Amino acid sequence: MSKGTLTGRWLMEMFERMSAHFGPCNWWPADSPLEMMAGAVLTQNTNWQNVEKALENLKKARWLSLQTLHRLTERELAGAIRPAGYYNIKAGRLKNLVRFIVERYGTDLSAFLEEDTETLREGLLSVKGIGPETADSILLYAAGRPVFVVDAYTHRILARHEMAEEQSTYHELQSLFMDHLPPDPGLFNEFHALIVRVGKTYCRKKADCGRCPLGRWGPASPLAE
Repeated sequence: MSKGTLTGRWLMEMFERMSAHFGPCNWWPADSPLEMMAGAVLTQNTNWQNVEKALENLKKARWLSLQTLHRLTERELAGAIRPAGYYNIKAGRLKNLVRFIVERYGTDLSAFLEEDTETLREGLLSVKGIGPETADSILLYAAGRPVFVVDAYTHRILARHEMAEEQSTYHELQSLFMDHLPPDPGLFNEFHALIVRVGKTYCRKKADCGRCPLGRWGPASPLAE
């Protein structure tokens, strides 16, 4: 659907307001696709500062390679990623992801990331512990695909601004962006990062609407011409 739809205009106004307020986010911070993928698994149910500590441990040990991660035991990996919390569970999930890639593609991560988008997403979702948000983060940030990532902040912000229902599903929220915006990985990348910034800074459970760049944005207010 054309980006010229009313919904598309609202979404682009949302993007422009956030972008003007925060500036470029330069997300996802990683030195390699594998580091990004590991971070996507480790960031589940924790803050990014803790993920950075866990990733730094992996870097210092020189364990951030498919070969090494595949060879490590879950216990060894859990010890290194301990700062990320739920380290035993996350070690298992990261091992599951690495095992899936190695068994299908050997140690050629580029072959995995060059798969067509549908095949890549189906493969990721088949891995135990990898849900839609993590899979789509890998698709967008590691593989550069025009797939919009939805998280709890997205749901909260859209619901509060009457752009979505409280009971909206992941797929419904994702379609809101993908059906009304151009399929641009760069746009989706920055848009998601800005939503996270707004969610963490202003749109908490107790909202700070007065200072938020989206304080007067949404269908409840007319679009600026």
